[in-house]
Amino acid sequence: MDAHSPTDDDLRAIFLSVRRIAVVGFSHKPTRPSHGVAQYLFELGYQVLPVNPGLAGQTYFGRKVAASLRDLGEPVDMVDVFHRSEYLPEIVADMRAMNTPPGVLWTQLDVVHDGAAQAARAAGMRVVQNRCPRIEIPRLFPPGWMRV
Repeated sequence: MDAHSPTDDDLRAIFLSVRRIAVVGFSHKPTRPSHGVAQYLFELGYQVLPVNPGLAGQTYFGRKVAASLRDLGEPVDMVDVFHRSEYLPEIVADMRAMNTPPGVLWTQLDVVHDGAAQAARAAGMRVVQNRCPRIEIPRLFPPGWMRV
């Protein structure tokens, strides 16, 4: 087990503390995991801010899609990444460059980059790699739980 693997209590604390979640690699296609997870988080009461340069300016979940994290124009608490692992160093650099850096880097299943995770931790961020909120929330909270 990785010394940096979050415990269930760590994960619960993250879900209870975050409100705004940027979804990097968001897809407009409802069949794609990034869309399904974003929709799920939105339905639980989180503010979801989609990030995808190809969809910039379109509106989903009541928010305009940003081309990049640097284009969000507002702080977020967590960044949920749906990109290949090799893009994580650049994403962490963008997170660190934000006026108010997010407190949590979350990477989806099979998205792992130890160097990027280390850089995020060095900047004071909590890091969760290779996990999915759509799997973790129902496992950690009772049926019908909502963020709001």
